[in-house]
Amino acid sequence: MGQTHISNRLYYGNFINGIWKDSNESLAVFDKYSGEEIATIAIASKEEVREAVKNSYETFQAAKLSPMQRYEILLKTVEIVKQRKEELALTIVEESGKALKDARSEIDRGIQTLIASAEEAKRITGQGIPLGQPGNDNKIAFTIRVPVGVIGAITPFNFPFNLVVHKIGLAIAAGNTVVLKPAEKTPIISCLLVEIFMEAGLPKGFLNLINGNGHTTGQYMLEDERIAMYTFTGSPLVGRQIKNNTGIRKVTLELGNNSPNIVHHDAADLDRAVELCVTRGFSNAGQACISVQRVYVHKDIYHAFVDKAIQLTGTLKVGDPKDPETDIGPLISEKEAIRVEEWLQEPRDRGASIYGGEREGAFLHPAIVTNVSKDMRVICEEVFAPVIGITPYETIEEAFEMANDTPFGLQAGVFTSNLNIAMEASHKLNFGCVIINDVSTFRADVMPYGGVKDSGVGKEGPRFAVQEMTDERNIVINL
Repeated sequence: MGQTHISNRLYYGNFINGIWKDSNESLAVFDKYSGEEIATIAIASKEEVREAVKNSYETFQAAKLSPMQRYEILLKTVEIVKQRKEELALTIVEESGKALKDARSEIDRGIQTLIASAEEAKRITGQGIPLGQPGNDNKIAFTIRVPVGVIGAITPFNFPFNLVVHKIGLAIAAGNTVVLKPAEKTPIISCLLVEIFMEAGLPKGFLNLINGNGHTTGQYMLEDERIAMYTFTGSPLVGRQIKNNTGIRKVTLELGNNSPNIVHHDAADLDRAVELCVTRGFSNAGQACISVQRVYVHKDIYHAFVDKAIQLTGTLKVGDPKDPETDIGPLISEKEAIRVEEWLQEPRDRGASIYGGEREGAFLHPAIVTNVSKDMRVICEEVFAPVIGITPYETIEEAFEMANDTPFGLQAGVFTSNLNIAMEASHKLNFGCVIINDVSTFRADVMPYGGVKDSGVGKEGPRFAVQEMTDERNIVINL
């Protein structure tokens, strides 16, 4: 087992070649609600990172799992996760501060991601290539898809189970080996997941885990050219660093958003639009790259929308994330809560109206900000907190222009009953996904997921991640 007891806490090492290994340095992991230290993790040294990569590389060269073996291991993983669902959900609650209802939902989503990953393991295929040029009558050509090799997976704190599954589940399904570095604030769930994969029959060497900070452990990973591809979810700043350090090697980068949502006057159900914008803006304490952040509402329904949004916000319960009734838990750290509190001071000083937004330690009560300007940080940057800015507009063209006025381009939502406006939004909004009559936060785990501009490159989603994590090889046979 990866965990050993030190006093009343747990210790998690690094997982290399099927063995949990201690390191000379360690890092504390805290319960984000109580502030209690709940575990320590080993910090991988540069030598230990290289050992993990070496083992992954040698395993990839020496051992292969058939598509059916990958399928069966992933489905066995599903069964174990189902059996341990409540334990895993409570682990997420403790180390991330996520409300229990959201943690349970994340486990359920991760289960579906694993099932889809298992199915994709059996569907990897190439295509026939026509050679209809003179002299090629005796030749046939086709492509096959082959795994790229070692995948370096660097995962975030906000969805510490499902986003890890999206990376390592699909890497294994595609026939690769993986070196995983989870977020240092939420590493425990990844350690448990590694143990589950081993229990499900994944041979040693196919999945290694190294713990530590991004600027050290993550950097050591970037320096090792035996890693064929990196898959990363996090900030644009770190995403640029990864891209600058990986040269021509493959990368998939999911780098965030300040999600716009447009509510036109012809929205079929205003109450539903309000409910979705508020609940999806504040779920997970707003710590999701597709959380509702910017809401543009037609002037004819603006005041009604704002009143309803404030009323609904007042019903949300902020508190102990282990309470099944809690809607909003703490942010990942008090430092982040202080940052957002400072960001909210700007609109307050400039005459904006703010409902909520009070800070208590790491908690930030959900905030609705009106009379905002596009250059305020809570609008033009990714706030990553339970903050929604609401702005009126007169024409749909104006709404499209405001929505596009951002360096990001991940997902956007539009509420309208007009098919022409829906199609116009589909073509004019410069985002990786445009969602009609739902909010930007919608994500089905099987769909292609990825953005444009500073929101990243490449696609997640089982079928699409397998494409990213394999290379297409052309085969020509002269008969």
